[in-house]
Amino acid sequence: MTATIFVLLFAVLIFGLSTLLWSGFGLARVISEPSLKRQRQDLVAGLDYPDTSQVAVLIAAHNEELVIGKTLDSVCAMLPPEQVFVASDGSTDRTAAMVRSYGANVLELNPNRGKAGALAAAVEHFGLDTAFEVVMLLDADTQLAENYFETGLPQFADPEVVAVAGRAKSLLDPAPRSLIGKLLVAYRERLYQVVQVLMKYGQAMPKANVVNIVPGFASMYRARVLPEIDVAAKGLTIEDFNMTFEVHAKKLGRIAFHPSAAVAYTQDPDNLRDYTKQVRRWTLGYWQTIKRHGLHWGKFWIVQALFVMELVTSSLMLLLVVPALLLNLGVTFAIEMLGGVSQTMYQLAGVLPPWAVLLGVVLPDLLLTLFAALMTRRASYLLMFPFFPFLRIVDAWLCMGSLARALGKSSSGVWVSPARRALNEEPIQS
Repeated sequence: MTATIFVLLFAVLIFGLSTLLWSGFGLARVISEPSLKRQRQDLVAGLDYPDTSQVAVLIAAHNEELVIGKTLDSVCAMLPPEQVFVASDGSTDRTAAMVRSYGANVLELNPNRGKAGALAAAVEHFGLDTAFEVVMLLDADTQLAENYFETGLPQFADPEVVAVAGRAKSLLDPAPRSLIGKLLVAYRERLYQVVQVLMKYGQAMPKANVVNIVPGFASMYRARVLPEIDVAAKGLTIEDFNMTFEVHAKKLGRIAFHPSAAVAYTQDPDNLRDYTKQVRRWTLGYWQTIKRHGLHWGKFWIVQALFVMELVTSSLMLLLVVPALLLNLGVTFAIEMLGGVSQTMYQLAGVLPPWAVLLGVVLPDLLLTLFAALMTRRASYLLMFPFFPFLRIVDAWLCMGSLARALGKSSSGVWVSPARRALNEEPIQS
């Protein structure tokens, strides 16, 4: 009984109670709620919502000539190019020229001011907050599913909804160029499945409304709320966490999300250098946003306080896994080869025995991988699962390092795009 309680406690500390709670709510919604088509029919019955003629697509781009063409192809298949606006932020390649060749609008900015600064400048320059009902924020490496607007715009039929969070999926064509690349992209897709299909869907329940990020890769805002959001807040490395926190802090309305609505495909890093840079940037942006806003009274802020505590706890626990296992291995070796160790070393080695790691970390992690493999119909993920716990440790290291950095100096927001893979010609199928 004691061993069982220890393993359960260890697993909860690793994964976080609030994460398990919201994932449970999300799973309950997936199982119990009707299909998205039926939900849309019920939602829009007798209600009005913006159509595609009332949508502006806003892209901030920095040296994205390898990928922005496919992004524009996916958008212009659904909207006229006159409704597409690109802020070319300090680009030194053919990004701006490619945008113009599509007939889309482009604002060239120099010097590089960062994604948030580019977005804010374009909203003001083109008057997007008054000229359109909805402004979609889209990354230059992202391709929209063919039914993105068909599924996403009806969410605005609820007048309380001021933002629709996009649903991210990994762009798997072209395939990653190496084995480590395949592993990293599979790991990221697993994260998308678990966080979005389960956790975020639970947080987006109308009575909860505690979604903590409207991702800037492919999400929509009611244009009228943009002037109330400090898009280019100083000292932040990314904008989407801050924009979401602004919605909650200023009580602007509800954030909608459905795992089958507003789907878009993004090109995830396929090398360790770009992967670590991206994760460090994301986690730093979260910690900087927490530092900027602080914590207040209310559902959203209580959820964030619990999440912060659990994020720190789980990261520290994960970082202790490898040293504890090495200590245990060393003590076992010393007992076998030297005949014994000190009582202190023996007790320390017993704090985190290998069986506890297997049951408290590896086994629950395998369940996450199994869920992702079932959702994506990719059995190959099961072959990669032994490596995923190590990547979680890498994430924990980056998370704690970003926390230390966030407590120190602020960021300029200036960005450098990761290495891109040239895209194939075939369109994305929904």
